[in-house]
Amino acid sequence: TYTGYDDSWDFNKFRNNFKIKIIRRESREIEFDMIGVDTPFANAFRRILISEVPTMAIEEVFLYNNTSVIQDEVLCHRLGLLPINIDPRLFEMKGEGVEADAKNTLQFKLKMRCKRNKKAPTGTTNPEEIYTNTKVYTRHIDWEPLGNQREWLKGGVKFCHDDILINVLRPGQEIDMTMHAVKGIGSDHAKFSPVATATYRLLPEIQLLKEFRGAAAEKLKSCFSPGVIEIENGVAVVKNARLDSGSREVLRHPELAEGVKLLKLRDHFIFTIESTGAVDPLELLREAVKVLKGKCEVYRKELDVLTT
Repeated sequence: TYTGYDDSWDFNKFRNNFKIKIIRRESREIEFDMIGVDTPFANAFRRILISEVPTMAIEEVFLYNNTSVIQDEVLCHRLGLLPINIDPRLFEMKGEGVEADAKNTLQFKLKMRCKRNKKAPTGTTNPEEIYTNTKVYTRHIDWEPLGNQREWLKGGVKFCHDDILINVLRPGQEIDMTMHAVKGIGSDHAKFSPVATATYRLLPEIQLLKEFRGAAAEKLKSCFSPGVIEIENGVAVVKNARLDSGSREVLRHPELAEGVKLLKLRDHFIFTIESTGAVDPLELLREAVKVLKGKCEVYRKELDVLTT
């Protein structure tokens, strides 16, 4: 409990104050403000994004041959971390002991053998010119449709990036394997986590308790991140507190510290979600809301049982 702050929860207050504002949206990243909630709610949302929104990832590797320098288990682990560009909502969870089929599994094939390039330029020392198939990338992995998958996955299935380096081979070395990707969540294994990062921070609030002019204004401006403090008509003003990195540099200068108050808005969270590429970040936001609603429904039903 903080002095002067009401921690009690009221539904009408929550309904009137709760807002989500999309600030920036890119193909792999989204920044939005979540306003009118407490830290436990915001943190629950962050944890759901990391560990409870499902994706598809390689779970089983049938390794027929691997004569590369990377050990079998290390190679398989690397394959599991490759993000697959497919909507996980199209698939079902594959239960233990359930056979792989078109609705719960994606199958991939990788077979490469490194050889010497007989047409390599004389005197070259570049391995990619001396050898063929020396570097194994995600673009070398082929999707093998199961059942009728080709009919309802018309765009095919690819990895989010086609230039992720998987292995390096030398003449005589080869890898030959089949892979099965299934649907899972990050709490089972980190490879299923749909986000590279999911973070939040409180919106900074900077109050100037006195007027700063001239050299003092310039010094105050230099204590903050660019764009936070600007000088207008010779006076320092707070232009955009959102850009503040929280360095507290200003507190090192007694002549400035007494005129500045650094605060955080306790119910205003700045969220940043960076997708691995498998799912659009805005869709991740929507799916996390669905998961949270589902948890609330379970909790509500348990309360109903206790009160009857």
